[in-house]
Amino acid sequence: MAAADTVPVGQGVRSRAERGRAMVSYVVLVIGSISFLVPFFWMVTTSVKDDAQIYTFPVEWIPRPAMWENYARLFEQAPMWIYLRNTVILTVCGVLFSLIGSSIAAYAFARLRFPGRDVMFFIMLATIMIPNWATLIPTYILFGKLGWLDTYLPILLPALFATPFNTFLLRQFFLSIPQELEDAAKVDGASTLRCFLQIVIPMSRSALMIVGLFAFLYYWNDFLGPLIYLSSDNKFPISLGIMNFAGQQVQDFALMMCAATVAIAPCVLLFFVAQRWFMQGVVITGVKG
Repeated sequence: MAAADTVPVGQGVRSRAERGRAMVSYVVLVIGSISFLVPFFWMVTTSVKDDAQIYTFPVEWIPRPAMWENYARLFEQAPMWIYLRNTVILTVCGVLFSLIGSSIAAYAFARLRFPGRDVMFFIMLATIMIPNWATLIPTYILFGKLGWLDTYLPILLPALFATPFNTFLLRQFFLSIPQELEDAAKVDGASTLRCFLQIVIPMSRSALMIVGLFAFLYYWNDFLGPLIYLSSDNKFPISLGIMNFAGQQVQDFALMMCAATVAIAPCVLLFFVAQRWFMQGVVITGVKG
């Protein structure tokens, strides 16, 4: 046998070990995927069943026939359009406020030089470890004294003051942009604000999109904020509206699953459309800092 056809013993053993590890990884991922997809599939199929199919044992996974009119009954019995409208308002404003506040703070921490900058950045990151409910009572009292209860202001305005994770993610991306581009613009007379708006922001579209996606998921699914600060039914987002609707039902599981499906559908569609941006968000946080 020619020397070129021989394979070192160590290399063959290593390749078999790598294939074994890859196979184990795929098996674990498949099992994990199935464990997450089965409840979702059960929710969707239950939403188009009648009571007889829901209580059948063993479980009938494929409804025969599918009761699509359950969704029509849902929108007739609950103000779902109002809940969806409120959710869209909260989500759009929350995404815009998150992008504005976090991008400005991130640029300051990435480019501006001022005393205590690194200490302030460390303190901001440290607040991530503080649970939201630990500051719930003081913030509720503060917003109550400001007269903001039963409005969207306590839910939206904090985003204008920068959220720690979004600021960290954008700062990491801003640090990867060559400083020379801004130096050249400043030589030509550009101000810091102009460099931020016309150089950094256009080059950071991918990072801004990732922050927007994360903010969308947060505000679309936010439950604690509306539960604490809102009391009027016509201001409830869909997360709180579903709880209110479910409390009025007497074991109408089909309509409950219809409401849950309507609430989760935009998030699922968004993930399938923009999943590569979610993956890139994990990568960006590892850029030099």
